[in-house]
Amino acid sequence: MIGDLNVKSAACSNEQALYPLHYPPIAADALVQSTCAYCGVGCGVDISVTEGQATSLEGSPEHPANFGRLCVKGTHLLDTVDVTNRLLAPEVAGQQVSWQTAIAQVADKFSETIEKYGKDAVAFYVSGQLLTEDYYVANKLMKGYIGSANIDTNSRLCMSSAVSAYKRAFGEDVVPCDYQDLEQTDLMVLIGSNAAWTHPVLFQRMQRAKQINPACKLVVVDPRRTATAESADLHLAITPGSDAALYNGLLNYLAERSALDHDYIAAHTQGFEETIAQASAWGLTQVSEFCGVTKAELLSFYQYFEQANKAISMYSMGINQSTSGVDKCHAIINVHLATGKIAKAGAGPFSITGQPNAMGGREVGGLANQLAAHMDIENPAHRDLVQTFWQSPHMPTKQGAKAVDMIEQMLTGKIKAVWVMGTNPLVSLPDHNQVAKAFEQCDFVVVSDCVTDNDTLAYADVKLPATPWLEKNGTVTNSERRISRQRSAVKPTGEAKHDWDIMSLVAQKMGFSGFAYQHPYQVFTEFAALSGYQNAGASKRVFDMSGLAPLSLTEYEQLQPVQWPIPMASSRPSQAAGASQIAIVSQIAITSQNKSTRVFANGEYATANGKANFFPVTPKLPEQKASKAFPLVLNSGRFRDQWHTMTRTGVAPALTQHLAKPFLSVNPVDASKYGLSDHQIAKVSSAKGELYVPVQVSDAVAVGECFMPIHWNQEFCGSATVSSLYDAAVDPISGQPELKHTGIAITAAKFEQYIDCYVSQALAEDIESQSGKRLVKSIAQHSAYWLKTKQPNSWHYQLATKTDQALTMARCQQLFPCQGEWLSFTDNDSQLSHIVCLKNGAVMFAAYFATAFTAASAESDFGNAKKWVDDLFAEESLSFTQVQALLSKTAPAAADESRKVCSCFNVTENSIREAVQAGADSVTALGKKLKCGTNCGSCKPELQTIINTCQSQLIDIKEVASA
Repeated sequence: MIGDLNVKSAACSNEQALYPLHYPPIAADALVQSTCAYCGVGCGVDISVTEGQATSLEGSPEHPANFGRLCVKGTHLLDTVDVTNRLLAPEVAGQQVSWQTAIAQVADKFSETIEKYGKDAVAFYVSGQLLTEDYYVANKLMKGYIGSANIDTNSRLCMSSAVSAYKRAFGEDVVPCDYQDLEQTDLMVLIGSNAAWTHPVLFQRMQRAKQINPACKLVVVDPRRTATAESADLHLAITPGSDAALYNGLLNYLAERSALDHDYIAAHTQGFEETIAQASAWGLTQVSEFCGVTKAELLSFYQYFEQANKAISMYSMGINQSTSGVDKCHAIINVHLATGKIAKAGAGPFSITGQPNAMGGREVGGLANQLAAHMDIENPAHRDLVQTFWQSPHMPTKQGAKAVDMIEQMLTGKIKAVWVMGTNPLVSLPDHNQVAKAFEQCDFVVVSDCVTDNDTLAYADVKLPATPWLEKNGTVTNSERRISRQRSAVKPTGEAKHDWDIMSLVAQKMGFSGFAYQHPYQVFTEFAALSGYQNAGASKRVFDMSGLAPLSLTEYEQLQPVQWPIPMASSRPSQAAGASQIAIVSQIAITSQNKSTRVFANGEYATANGKANFFPVTPKLPEQKASKAFPLVLNSGRFRDQWHTMTRTGVAPALTQHLAKPFLSVNPVDASKYGLSDHQIAKVSSAKGELYVPVQVSDAVAVGECFMPIHWNQEFCGSATVSSLYDAAVDPISGQPELKHTGIAITAAKFEQYIDCYVSQALAEDIESQSGKRLVKSIAQHSAYWLKTKQPNSWHYQLATKTDQALTMARCQQLFPCQGEWLSFTDNDSQLSHIVCLKNGAVMFAAYFATAFTAASAESDFGNAKKWVDDLFAEESLSFTQVQALLSKTAPAAADESRKVCSCFNVTENSIREAVQAGADSVTALGKKLKCGTNCGSCKPELQTIINTCQSQLIDIKEVASA
């Protein structure tokens, strides 16, 4: 089913003749419209290219997902394009090889493994960072040609419970909402989602909707008081994991108040009686006790929902990452079905995806229990349909190993060869120690990535250089089912190839036909054709983008954002479309970009009889419980300026200034109980592992609860991989791990030495280049705790060492070898030791040592004046006065070392507080005075929090004065 593109290669080398690579030409100077690489909002970006280089970026004003808005991560996308850590050529056993050799090695090893152990002895673990075209080829290769369903994706960790619930309720994984619903609703409920930080552009859209319609309410359901909760009309800080009881109680309350839509229930649903019978046990008292909130709070929420003509429930990882995530999602769906607040403007259950192409992966069958185009592996008719379309030799008859199952099968030796693409499972999967063990003993590990090193690449037998975001070419689908083009802005760097191309070459080398793709357009139109193949009658699937199958190459290149379903009109020819017909199809795609495509609006669902399914839900608490040995509950998640495992964001200085280090949020009561203070390093342990992490004392978490971000890997921190604390407990239906709840114990960690260390970028790069020496690995050997942060002019390291690891001047010279002038200074009063190395007058290294942790030394990351020290690394030559100040760490009195709140305009907390005290009493006023909050808007919730805190303090001061 290859498309109509016919590319003839010019004169080329022997290897190029065997492995042709035809990527579209890229203009040296152009404005390239693409899509952001981060969350599932799917924002459009305009990239300016000058002389072949991406020079600037801004939001696409006409893209219907963001209308020009970008969050701070999207704004700084170009800052993450770092070639210093790029994987630029294939490697086998640590040695660079040709693509021909690498492809042969992968193909031969997979073929040998299949021949010796069977087709289920191999597996692919792919990623929501892949484009739909990449995803499709991977799925086709594994399921249609290898004949195994052992392909899963890291999207299993973020939205597979939502997928399973949609399928159980509607008959198909179809999100029944879109972003325009936010402007048309009366009530927005955010459950298990800190959207202000995780989906900032969408949250700004919610805030604007509330400004336009002040009667619209926002309810946030989250155990933590997050940035999102700060903006809510009502925050329900429920007991972690009790969400299903909250919605069961809502259903029961509405039934008792005769507030259900019985006409809709009778005409369009089934299973209501069993569901309401189960929910009837959840009165206000039962829900209050189970969820840990007052009856008054429950009544406020329930009355909001009852009084709203239209309500939308948006949920994310806080719901999905649970051992009962599918039931929690279905409890939400039950309420919307029972009230008829579904499949119409401003109403419905809306799962918000976490990755840029999690939805695209769902479309192509990227999960181990799916087939492409929303078909099912265990449905014989679907298997036959897909196999016929692909003309493939094999098709699995049962679902394959899901993500956690893959690790178990690698441990038992059932899976002998695994290919990881665009993800870092050593950081993201639960039970890190077992994951590491699985990769260590797996016979053959292939990793396709764009970086030279990460936690997973450390186990790779073969490393394949894949193109990253700026170089990729294809499509993605966002949370509202909108397909957008991701266009290459620059040519592939080094020898990097697109993922679909790499997999196609391996497939061909394995002897498989059907993979002679020369361009992603061919993959896309083939997939679009499959979505409409035999898709009619009683078994018609909602997912249908066959209207795009006739697109020409030019029309694919020009394709504007469009929301599926996009069926081929019955009056149109299905395969032999002429030029005029193709033009019509293209025009539909282009002109419909801003229109909503409402699904299920006629009340007909994708089930056998067209009726949606209620499901009786029995609320369950998490399996990983607190205990006497591990008395505190750990929650985890993302925060504003970082992304997943920091491959991109970790190298952008602008994104490391807001919250520069991992932390464990601990309530003040618990901090006092366990003898901990702000910034102090704690030892955190669970039944599965332990780590060291600085403490953040905060009443945003309840007594007995803690929170830790997920982002830091062992390229940036030696002991902050939060997945090492979680067991591999999963939802029995979706296979999604419980990554939001486990029991932990915390104690204050004691070290002999605390070091605040700065290394020039030139010195760091020089060390890295010396015989492949890894500075991070060397530092790890000399410290029990270490953290690496990118500054504008230097790398900042924070170390804590035991007695046998203590750093001296000699050890520093070994660890950071620099042929320069080494100076040392000891402060007799504080007994603090300082070391500085200068080379030709420029500072190359600076370190400050403390022998004990104190609150004063921890005010700003083991010491103050971080920005001042970093600024000195930008100087070509330091004056004698500057050297003295640096050596004694005597910062100018005017230096503002408070944390960065607005990353777009570098506005600090101190400057914001000063402005508030001077009369800037609103976010708008702060924006006019300091510009903070006027670009991406990501910092607006924090600005309001600072305003509230300052005004509260002023009131307290006035009360004390008057007394």
